[in-house]
Amino acid sequence: MQVYDNANNLAQAIKNSPEYQEYKAIKEELFIDSELKQQVEEFEKIRYEEQLLAMQGQKQNEEKMAKLQELYKILVQNPKVKDFFDKEVRFNVMIADVNKIIGEAIKDVLG
Repeated sequence: MQVYDNANNLAQAIKNSPEYQEYKAIKEELFIDSELKQQVEEFEKIRYEEQLLAMQGQKQNEEKMAKLQELYKILVQNPKVKDFFDKEVRFNVMIADVNKIIGEAIKDVLG
């Protein structure tokens, strides 16, 4: 039962972290503008598709990569969007670090 208690405590600590709170707040603020929300979601969809290809060892679509770079250039001209992307990175780094810590703790039974 202690593992589940610790997992729930970790979940709460993540929700209370500045990384989570700031990311959530800027996302809510940014997504009030439906057009901006649509543009950011389009960017994230293409980015996700290209990341999947890369993880699967497949060649990335050059046309999509060019579109992704162009969308990024346009989006980050808006200071709120740039702030959103910066906070998204900080949050994702925190989550990746937590996953790495957990992975290191159990690597002896996984590999």
